[in-house]
Amino acid sequence: MSKHGLKASLALAAFLAGGAWAGGQKYEPMSASVRSQLSKAVSDTAVESAAFADTPYVQAWLAEMSRRLERRVPDAEFREDFLNTLHYEATRAGLDPELMLGLIEVESGFKKYAVSTVGARGFTQVMPFWVNTIGTREHNLFHLRTNLRYGANILRHYLDIERGDLFRALGRYNGSLGKAEYPNMVRAAWRSHWTFGVDPKSFRPARQVQAVSGRDGS
Repeated sequence: MSKHGLKASLALAAFLAGGAWAGGQKYEPMSASVRSQLSKAVSDTAVESAAFADTPYVQAWLAEMSRRLERRVPDAEFREDFLNTLHYEATRAGLDPELMLGLIEVESGFKKYAVSTVGARGFTQVMPFWVNTIGTREHNLFHLRTNLRYGANILRHYLDIERGDLFRALGRYNGSLGKAEYPNMVRAAWRSHWTFGVDPKSFRPARQVQAVSGRDGS
């Protein structure tokens, strides 16, 4: 393990002993076209089923991630809903679902109702200003699908701003742009706990996929 990798792993271990990472996205002015695109992304109806979810690979992924997540999320039915929704929302935003698991581990420790010292909410620790900026009053950031959808699309937005630079995009997500600790912790969690097929070092953000209607996480 490299020196930086060891430091990130030690920082992650210290964090896991202490609780959710305090941080939050910072409001930045955006163009009307970007605002409209993000608003559409978070407001599309939920999906009932997605074709890729029935493939043997995804089914194996869901089973393995459920096994790894069992200690943190003991309720089997909720865990299944969480993983199915996360896989869909991450894939829809062109993100690796395993990256999102690493981010959630660091942001909230998989606590649905986590609230940070700066007011970020839910699994992906979304700041409330996003609802006013791109959402509607009906959007509840403690709702499973809503929170995962916001989190995935916000990270995707930051990746687009940073032209695919994951390190800088994660810094923006946590409000710590330019500092290494948070991005390294997310990557350490991703690499240590959630990799299934793709090495995090080879991550490249994909294109966003079109949403289809139906499924609704709770």
